[in-house]
Amino acid sequence: MGTLNPTAVKRWIALEMKRLREAADYDRAAAADRIGKATTVIAHIETSRNLPAPSDLEVLLEFYGVPERVAFFRDLTRRAKRGRDWWIKFDQGVHEWFNLYLGLETGAARISTVDLVVLPGLFQTRDYAHAVIREGRRWNSAEELDSMVELRMERQKLLDRTEDAPQIWSIIDEGVLRRQTGGPEVMLDQLHHLIELSERPNIEIQILPFTAGAHGASDGMFILLDYPPEFGGDPGTVYVENRREGLYYEEKEDLRRFRNTFERLQAQADHPGRTRGFIQKVARELNEQ
Repeated sequence: MGTLNPTAVKRWIALEMKRLREAADYDRAAAADRIGKATTVIAHIETSRNLPAPSDLEVLLEFYGVPERVAFFRDLTRRAKRGRDWWIKFDQGVHEWFNLYLGLETGAARISTVDLVVLPGLFQTRDYAHAVIREGRRWNSAEELDSMVELRMERQKLLDRTEDAPQIWSIIDEGVLRRQTGGPEVMLDQLHHLIELSERPNIEIQILPFTAGAHGASDGMFILLDYPPEFGGDPGTVYVENRREGLYYEEKEDLRRFRNTFERLQAQADHPGRTRGFIQKVARELNEQ
């Protein structure tokens, strides 16, 4: 769990404590009564608002029938308290609802993205990111805008991790490649960067061509996050963002629907082996304009 951060660890503890309680067929009131505290204490643990106290953790895990997991959970809670989320220094201008995503992205083992409007943040050059972020909302200052661009660049460091860089599978609409975000020069540089990324062994990129016709991703984007084996039993997370908020889906039925949509888009999009040629063609056409 070398790259996991406090936000991701706290989330997993919350989900797992809830899952174990439900598997043992207890409600929150019964769990709270077992530790002699208010039901809100259990609610705060299971929504990742608070970490469980060491004494409560031991009692609850024994109550749920898994006393052998006490040492493992103690280690996780220590790590969550001891660690520090790397994006804290970029707190200016970051929406509160995006903080959770940053933690989950950092800890993901696999990231599957669908993008029909702009390129995924992990693939953007600095100039492209600046153009996208600048138009995304009204900024209080140039410094605040620059800070958000820097945050996006910092996120991309996970692509360069030597031991546990995530596997990434990205489906990108052809229109995203042809829209001259930031102008022709910025877009041409971005296309060349995308070609370089497609050559990495842990990155697969598929282009959804105009000829594919109608598809099932009408929301414009979604990101499916899957986690390392250490997060046993975690079903994953789907993240969807709009201009007002970021939405998180973690119920099994929701995840199944998004996974099915992703698989259908994989079938509709061009084979990854054709990606570099496709992008090179778009780049040549842009260069000739």
